[in-house]
Amino acid sequence: MTASLSTASGRHPGGLRAGRLLATCFLAAAVLLLSACGTRSLGRAPVEDRGAGMGRAPVGAVDPASVKPLPGAENAGKPGYYTVKPGDTLIRIGLDTGQNWRDIGRWSNLENPNLIEVGQVLRVAPPVESSVAVSRPVTSSSVTPAAPAPASSAPAPATASASAAKPAASAPSAPAAGGEDDVAWIWPAQGPVLAGFDEAKNKGMDIAGKTGDPVMASADGRVVYAGAGLRGYGNLIILKHNNTFLTAYAHNHTLLVKEDQSVRKGQKIAEMGASDADRVKLHFEIRKQGKPVDPAKFLPAK
Repeated sequence: MTASLSTASGRHPGGLRAGRLLATCFLAAAVLLLSACGTRSLGRAPVEDRGAGMGRAPVGAVDPASVKPLPGAENAGKPGYYTVKPGDTLIRIGLDTGQNWRDIGRWSNLENPNLIEVGQVLRVAPPVESSVAVSRPVTSSSVTPAAPAPASSAPAPATASASAAKPAASAPSAPAAGGEDDVAWIWPAQGPVLAGFDEAKNKGMDIAGKTGDPVMASADGRVVYAGAGLRGYGNLIILKHNNTFLTAYAHNHTLLVKEDQSVRKGQKIAEMGASDADRVKLHFEIRKQGKPVDPAKFLPAK
């Protein structure tokens, strides 16, 4: 009895040690296994390899070498050229520079005059080789720039060439005026003046009237624009009288002339209306080299 107990008690401590050893080994193996799994998962984490992509351009980047400059950029800032600004149209540029918008399109080699880009540079003065052709008079009574003009223009007012031939008579007028003092203006409408010229607020004068009242050409000229493509002017007519003067007739109800048509002073060119305006009126502008001037200084006294 005693012997069997001692034998049993002798085996019990050894069994405990063996169990503890096995547990310790199992725990160590589990720790190693977890460590190995953690190392592999860290190795597979998504990391951006910046070094591998250093030689590649980012997606969507534009190669500066492939960007072409806008047409005419080499002429930016030069006399006779205009850089397109936001909101510009070829019609407005023509009005602001005193030129026919079609001429600007031709001089600038525009395939589509309705497509111009901000920053694009346009030619707004005739090329040297075509300056004589472009500066031809808009009517028979305008200035004739050709050399033989003085002999054939006797019925017309004195021209710059005739003044040069007669030094004594050239004193009262500027030699380079291009006949600007010879324009005999008349009022384009008969109503009272609603608003006069204001360099900051009103680029011309507003004349009252009723719908359908006649709007007349203020001087001989040629129609360089007839339409409603210039915001704020409604149905608009622009006449070119010579190389110096343009006139604009805005807010009309009906236009009675077409582009490139010659008109005579006093000819009815439109009927008064309220297009793009708060009331029936004629907005009338005189532009000298594209710059708005006070019409009251040119029109005869009423």
